[in-house]
Amino acid sequence: MARYNGPVCRLCRREGMKLFLKGERCYTEKCAIEKRNVPPGQHGRSRKAKMVGYAIQLREKQKVKRIYGVLEDQFRGYFEQAERTRGITGETLLQLLERRLDNAVYRLGFATSRPQARQLVRHGHFLVNGKKVDIPSYSVKVGDVVTVRETSRANASILHAVEEVKGRGIPEWLSLAGEMEGRIVSVPTREQINLPVQEQLIVELYSK
Repeated sequence: MARYNGPVCRLCRREGMKLFLKGERCYTEKCAIEKRNVPPGQHGRSRKAKMVGYAIQLREKQKVKRIYGVLEDQFRGYFEQAERTRGITGETLLQLLERRLDNAVYRLGFATSRPQARQLVRHGHFLVNGKKVDIPSYSVKVGDVVTVRETSRANASILHAVEEVKGRGIPEWLSLAGEMEGRIVSVPTREQINLPVQEQLIVELYSK
């Protein structure tokens, strides 16, 4: 299945929560969830049946996939890697997703959304430990330094993002060393991954 290229606000409405796919718009009254928090489609308002079992687990998986912008095969790969790793599988899954380079760029405030961060990474605007990395799924490690390339520091999208997110702060597992450089200081803990998701439901879904 190809990557979804339709209106992203439909995804937020389908999940009934903000997935923060449109950057600063998600923080304003223009956000689709603020205006009409009902599932998309002709029968959206009539979808009031209570979800149980598999449906709840599936929605939780879809929610996390859409937040991080990964496809089904990628997501299953992350789950299988988490399952092989010592620790709590659900938490490890979220840690692997958080450590994607595009997510780190977003969390550091160099992009206003994860989709924008993914595009900026693909276009080669960032260095990891001094080397250009243009793979959004690249997994950053503790001690890695993510830097905006010298030739990209006047990029309008990056400058706008840096200005836009100044007041929001960054997670404790990251630190800024100036406006255009960030460092991975630790592996993110579950408390530092501020997502309203129940990762255990995803583990139950894949364990069937």
